[in-house]
Amino acid sequence: MNTLSSFVILYPVIVSTVWIIGSVFFSIQQHRVPLKDLHHGKPTDLVSVLIPAHNEADTLENVVESVANIRYAKIELILINDGSQDDTLRVMHQLADKYAQRFPVKIINIQKNQGKANALNNGAKLAEGKFLLCLDADCYVDKNVLGSMLTQFYNDPRVGAVAGKPIVRNRTSILGRLELLEYVGVIDIIKRGQAFVTGHITTVSGVVVAYRKKALADAGWWNADAITEDIDVTWRLYHHGWQVAYCPQSVAWILVPERIKDLIHQRRRWARGGFEVLFRNRKMFVTGTLSEQWLLMDMVLSDLWAISCAFVTLFYLITVLFTGDLIMDGVILFLLLLISLVQFLIGYADSKQSDFISWHDLLLLPLYVIFYWFINLVSCLTALGSFFLDPTHVGSWRSPDRGL
Repeated sequence: MNTLSSFVILYPVIVSTVWIIGSVFFSIQQHRVPLKDLHHGKPTDLVSVLIPAHNEADTLENVVESVANIRYAKIELILINDGSQDDTLRVMHQLADKYAQRFPVKIINIQKNQGKANALNNGAKLAEGKFLLCLDADCYVDKNVLGSMLTQFYNDPRVGAVAGKPIVRNRTSILGRLELLEYVGVIDIIKRGQAFVTGHITTVSGVVVAYRKKALADAGWWNADAITEDIDVTWRLYHHGWQVAYCPQSVAWILVPERIKDLIHQRRRWARGGFEVLFRNRKMFVTGTLSEQWLLMDMVLSDLWAISCAFVTLFYLITVLFTGDLIMDGVILFLLLLISLVQFLIGYADSKQSDFISWHDLLLLPLYVIFYWFINLVSCLTALGSFFLDPTHVGSWRSPDRGL
C-alpha cells in the first residue's frame, strides 16, 4: 500500500513537471524558430473541408459561416449527413445554395448512422483537395485556421496531420468553466509538452485537424470500428512512418458538455478509445520509435495510476471509517497544489488572448483539482470495464450535450 501511495502521489508530480517544462520550451521555440513558409510564392493547393454531422440542424450554419470567412482562397466544402433524424439534410442544401458563389459545396447523405469515421471516409472519397480540414459540426473556426497548418505541411513533407487547438466557448455553468480550465491548463499544456519533448502527440483533436490526403491513404483512412477515430488515426499515421504536429495558432471554438452524466460519457469514450489504441498498437512497444514507446508507456502508466488511485482512496476511506484518523501529508498536498498552480498559470499566460480567459477563472482552480480527479477516475475505471466486457463495440453517434 505504501508503494501504491507513493506511485499515486509521485506519478502526476513527475509527469506534470516534464510537460510543464516541455510546454515552456515549445512556446519559446514557436517565437524564436518560426517555420519556413515553403509555400510562399507557389500556386495554392486545394483544401477540402469535411464536416460530418448527425442531428446538427441547429449548429451547422455557424460552422459553415466560419468556413466561408477563412482567409484561404482555394477550398471546397463537403457536408456529410450521417443518418440524422432532424432537419440536418435540409439545412445542408440551404447552406449549399447560400455559399455556392464562395466555394463548391458537395453533400453526402448516409441513410443509416454508422459513426463519424465512416462519414469521414465517405467524404474523403469525394474530396479533390491535397489536404483535408476536418471539423465538427458544432464548432466554428478562426479565419486564420489554415495558414499555420499548411505551413507545417510545406515545412516538413513527413507531416501527415496537424492538430489545431479547441477553445471552450460555452461558459454558462460552473462545469463549462471548469472544462475551460482543463483545455487551457491540462490539454493544451500536455500537447505542447509532448510536441517539444517527444516530437509526437498522443492524439489530434478531432474537432479541428488537417490531414495530408496522401498520408491518410497510406494509413488506410479512418477506422470505422474505432470508438475515437481521432486517437486511432493518429497512431495509424505513426505506424506508417508519418509525423503529427501540434499547431495551437489554429483554433476552433467548441461546445462542451455542461451536465455531469454527459461529461462522464464523453470522457469514458475518450478513455476507451485510449485502451483500444494501446491494444491495437501493442507491438509498437517493441517496434516503435523511442518517442512512440514513451507515449504508449505514459498511457499505460496513466491507466495504472487510475486503478492505483481507486485502491488507495478505498484504503484511506476504510482507515478513516475504522480508526477515525485522517492520514494526510501537508507537504505532499502543498507540492501537488503548487505544481497545479504553476501549470495553470503557464496555460493562462499562453492562452489568455486566444481563449479570452481572465484571471478570475483561475479562482475555480481548487474546485477543478477535485473535479478533474473524480471525473477522470470514474471515466477510466468504467471504460476499462466496458472494454473487457464488450471489446467488439463499434462506434456510432448520439446527439451530444450542447450546454445550458
